[in-house]
Amino acid sequence: MEQTASMIEPSPRSKVTSATLRGEREFALLCVLATAELTRDRIASFANWELSTLDWSEFLRVAERHGVLPLAARHLLEHGSGLPPEIVSALRSAYEANLRRSLWFTAELARVLRQFQDFEGGEVRAIPYKGPVLAQSVYGDLGLRSFSDLDFLIVPANFERAKQALAGIGYCPALYIAAAVERIWLRNGYERSFDSAAGKHLVELQWALLPHFYAVDLPVEELLERSGGAVVGGQETPCLSPEDSLLVLCLHAAKHLWARLIWVADIAETLRSQTIDYAVVFSRARGLGIARILGVSFWLARNVLQAELPKPVEEMMATDRRAALLGSEFAARLARGANYDFESTEYFRLILKLRERPTDRWRYSWRLLWTPSLGDVAAVRLPEALFPLYRMVRIGRLLGKVFLNR
Repeated sequence: MEQTASMIEPSPRSKVTSATLRGEREFALLCVLATAELTRDRIASFANWELSTLDWSEFLRVAERHGVLPLAARHLLEHGSGLPPEIVSALRSAYEANLRRSLWFTAELARVLRQFQDFEGGEVRAIPYKGPVLAQSVYGDLGLRSFSDLDFLIVPANFERAKQALAGIGYCPALYIAAAVERIWLRNGYERSFDSAAGKHLVELQWALLPHFYAVDLPVEELLERSGGAVVGGQETPCLSPEDSLLVLCLHAAKHLWARLIWVADIAETLRSQTIDYAVVFSRARGLGIARILGVSFWLARNVLQAELPKPVEEMMATDRRAALLGSEFAARLARGANYDFESTEYFRLILKLRERPTDRWRYSWRLLWTPSLGDVAAVRLPEALFPLYRMVRIGRLLGKVFLNR
């Protein structure tokens, strides 16, 4: 097994070396299995591997943590050889369990969409994204992508109607907040989770892609206007355009600092499987100030997953050397399973590095300082007439975190 590390070493163009991966064979194997591109040939190239000597319990644990267990299971079952019988059984059970869950969510997706369409208070226009739509359109198999909720994009003006529509089929907000506080959250936040008798946090209504302070102002109205359709579970389902879907996936991965392989795999598979107008994508990215976020996402797809990228994507990546440096940093964090505190100063500094324009960095910093969160509202109770003072509460709490972290 001494040769394993060299066999999974990236190509010469890659800056993710076996040292970066710290010799973690299980993680490196996941990088091979996390994309469908050339999977058969890539697994076959490991004919000299003694897969039976891998730490399979660690492999399964890391695969689940990174959200790629269904992908890994399917590819190993189809193209692997010499697997221990108990591992074959575990992989098959993992894939089948995820498929059953995905089919339930797909049926629930259709039920929610019907409720939105037929709601007596007026139709609620909503676009589902990620979840079953992503699994079907990008991976071509509902069982290959794990997910734990259904995400719907709506315009803010439709939130109350959408909430009432969900109540009609047994969904209630996961967290109770007063009406006045909810109005603040509609201005400054971006999502609300809903529970049902079937489980917690099963549906999310999102009226923005990111919280206000991220300073990425892509109106949901524009996404709805450009949306198309796809067949999911035998039903015609609204979906984002391929160009918008790629932007959204990159933004979602960046918000979480690419901490899981599945978010990189989603981007790689979207590039592989979809017909995309890259001139449109890059134009929108530059307009939003997120070209570097795309560059880091593409760098990770190429250098961690060894995905073949379209020529326009390669050319775009070459225009920002900073994206490659950041990509190398995030790849190392990804390999060692780094966790982030999303309320820490470290996280905020990393997000700042991802913005290429000084004006966006200033807007992000200002909004971060000035935009109240639900935590700020919960920390101090104020009457609605004094809600503007929550900005001072926000500043005080942020300063407290800065000094406590020193």
